[in-house]
Amino acid sequence: MSEADTTTDKIITDAMANPSPAKSLGDPGITPLSPTHIQQNDTDQVQSGPSFVVVVAIDFGTTSSGYAYAFTKEPECIHTMRRWEGGDPGVSNQKTPTTILLTPDRKFHSFGYAARDFYHDLDPSESKHWLYLEKFKMKLHTTANLSIDTDIHAANGKRVKALDIFAYALAFFKEQALKELSDQTGSDFDNNDVRWVITVPAIWKMPAKQFMREAAYKSGLVPRENPEQLIIALEPEAASIYCRKLRLHQMVDLGTQTTQNGFSPNDNVGSGMSQGDRYVVMDCGGGTVDLTVHQIRLPEGHLKELYKASGGPYGSIGVDYEFEKLLCKIFGQDFIDQFKVKRPAAWVDLMIAFESRKRAAAPDRTNPLNINLPFSFIDYYKKFRGHSVEHALRKSNVDFVKWSSQGMLRMSPDAMNTLFKPTIDHIIQHLTELFDKPEVSDIKFLFLVGGFAESSLLQQAVQNMLQGRSRIIIPHDVGLTILKGAVLFGLDPSVIKVRRSPLTYGVGVLNRFVEGKHPPEKLLVKDGTRWCTDVFDTFISADQSVALGEMVKRSYTPAKPSQQVIVIHVYCSEKESVAFISQPGVRKCGTLRLDVSGTESTAARREIQTLMQFGDTEIRAMAVDVSTGRTVKASIDFLSH
Repeated sequence: MSEADTTTDKIITDAMANPSPAKSLGDPGITPLSPTHIQQNDTDQVQSGPSFVVVVAIDFGTTSSGYAYAFTKEPECIHTMRRWEGGDPGVSNQKTPTTILLTPDRKFHSFGYAARDFYHDLDPSESKHWLYLEKFKMKLHTTANLSIDTDIHAANGKRVKALDIFAYALAFFKEQALKELSDQTGSDFDNNDVRWVITVPAIWKMPAKQFMREAAYKSGLVPRENPEQLIIALEPEAASIYCRKLRLHQMVDLGTQTTQNGFSPNDNVGSGMSQGDRYVVMDCGGGTVDLTVHQIRLPEGHLKELYKASGGPYGSIGVDYEFEKLLCKIFGQDFIDQFKVKRPAAWVDLMIAFESRKRAAAPDRTNPLNINLPFSFIDYYKKFRGHSVEHALRKSNVDFVKWSSQGMLRMSPDAMNTLFKPTIDHIIQHLTELFDKPEVSDIKFLFLVGGFAESSLLQQAVQNMLQGRSRIIIPHDVGLTILKGAVLFGLDPSVIKVRRSPLTYGVGVLNRFVEGKHPPEKLLVKDGTRWCTDVFDTFISADQSVALGEMVKRSYTPAKPSQQVIVIHVYCSEKESVAFISQPGVRKCGTLRLDVSGTESTAARREIQTLMQFGDTEIRAMAVDVSTGRTVKASIDFLSH
C-alpha cells in the first residue's frame, strides 16, 4: 500500500467543501494519519509530581462543607478542621453550612454559620439588598450547557455568576486552612507546599468537574500554570478509600445494630475483606446520591471499579422540597413565593427549624414533631390573606399537620415520613436496578456514607431492600468519611487502578465509503474519491475499563502548512457503541485544541500525535509534533462558550 493510501484512510471532512449541515459536522482541517491503538503504560509509572508538605481536602457539599488535612510525613494522622463558631442544636458542627453572604455591592462578606447568623440579624429593609445563597452546588449538576457565565439566584431573587460564588467559597476555605496550618507549624504556611483536593459527585459530567477547577484557579487556590497542585476527587471513591481502611470499632453493622466489638481493635473491616471482595459505596449527600462498585486487590489494597458510577439528584434536600410543597398546599404557593422574597431571613429560620426536626424522624417514632413558625411568618400571613395561620390549617384538608397553641406546626410522624418517601423511593429504585446488573453480583458489603446516611428511615429502607444479601456498614463519623478519604486520595492518587468510563467519547471522521455497509446519504465524493462522512471514531466506550495512566493515541495533521491551531470537536454518548456522530443521543461535549504555532517544520506532512488519558477523575490531553519531537500545547475543554 502506498503511503498516500494509508494517510488518506481517514480524512476528516473539510467543512468548507460541504455546506450541508450533516456533512459539515466533521472537523475541517484535520487528517488522522495513523490507525489507532491504545498504548498501555506501566500503571505504576504514574508521575507523582512535585512533593507537597501537606494535603488539604475540601468537601464542598450541597448542604454542608468542611476541610481536613494530613502532613505527608504523617499520612496516618488526619486532622479535621477546628470546630466552627455558631452551630445548630441537634446538628453536629464539624462541618459548616454551605451558605454564602455578599454585601449589597457584591463583595464577599461571610461563609457558613457566620453568613447565616449575620444575614438573620439584618433588618428586613436592609436584608433585601444583601445577597444570600445556599444549596447552590446543585446548579452544576442540573445545568445542561454549563459555562463560565452560568448564573445562580440569591435569596432576594438577584442573579450572580456561579463562578464567582464558587471561587469566593474556595478562597474562604483556602484562608481558613492556611491560617490553621500556620498556627500548627508556628510560621506562615506557604500555599505552594499544599496539594489541594476538591471532592465532587462521581455522577457529575466533565463540564461540572472542569467548572470546579476553573473556580479554583479564579480563587487563587492554585495557579493555572500548576494544575497538578489540585486534584479533583470523586466523593464515593474517597469514601471507598477510607472505608476499606476502617477498623471494626469504627463502624456499625446494621444487621447486628452494634458497634463491632469482640475483635482486636486493629482488625480492618478489611479483616472481613479478602482478595477480590466486591463492595458498593452509597454516598448519600444533601444534593445527590452516588453509587460506586469496587473490588479490592490485595496485598496493596488497590481498588478496581466494576461498574460505572451511577446515581442521581436524590439527596436530602429532596425532603426540604417536599416540606416546601406541603407549606404551599396549606398556605398557598403565591404566599410562600412572596414570603421567601419579602422575608428571606425568616424563611431561612423556618428551614433551620425544619432541619432539626427532619433529623428526629424515625421509623418507630410515635410522638409528633413540632416545627417553630417564625413570628414574621404568622404576621405576614395575616396581612397577606386577612386571616390567621390557624384558620389556614383548619381549612387545608391536610389532616396530619395541626396547629399547636405554642405557635408551632405539629406534624404526625407519618406526615414527616411521607416527606421522605419520594426521595427514599428514588434511592431504593436505583439501588435495586444496580444490584440487578450482572457486574454487581456477590456484593459483600454496602457502605452507607454521607450526611443523609444518618437517617434511620433511609437505613431501614435499604435494609428492607437488600434482605441480608450484603452486610450494611455505616462508619461512625459518617459525615466526615468523604473528607478523610479525600485526604488519603491526595496522599496517593494511584490507589484506584482501574475505572469505568461513564460515557462513550470520540470524534467525527471521514472513512472510505463501502457500498452496502455505509448509508448512501453519508456519501461524499471529493476529487474522485468516495468518502463516508460523520463516522464516529471511538476513543473509549461507556463502561469500558480503563487503567490509570492508560492512553488513547491518535495522529492528526494540519490541513494547511500555515495552520496555527487545530480544533477538534469531541462527541459523547451514553450508548456503548456509536457508528455516526449524527445518531440520536450523540452530542458535542467538548473541544480538543492543539496549538501548533511555532512548530513549522520542513517535513512534507506534519504529524501531531495526540495522547488522551481517560483513566483518571479528569480527562487530559498531551500532544507531540512527531517530526520535531516538540511538545504541542493540547487542552480539552468541556464548558460551553
